[in-house]
Amino acid sequence: MFDKLFLDHPRTVDETYFEHMQVAGYFGVTMLLAGLACLVHALIPGAFTKTGSKAVRHLHERMVTARHRGAVAGAARS
Repeated sequence: MFDKLFLDHPRTVDETYFEHMQVAGYFGVTMLLAGLACLVHALIPGAFTKTGSKAVRHLHERMVTARHRGAVAGAARS
């Protein structure tokens, strides 16, 4: 049960528990801050006009594109 809750998922993304905690924490904080900026933008349309979309692009690049590049590079080394 311990492995299932704490270790299985980090292994699927080739991270240790603590590496995963750091990466997931970064994503969580970034999404919270971007979400708050979006809420301010909802009230004041001229504020934070690009913050949400920039955050989404940045997180997508970091989570999907960069990870995919790393997997391709790792496969090429094998």
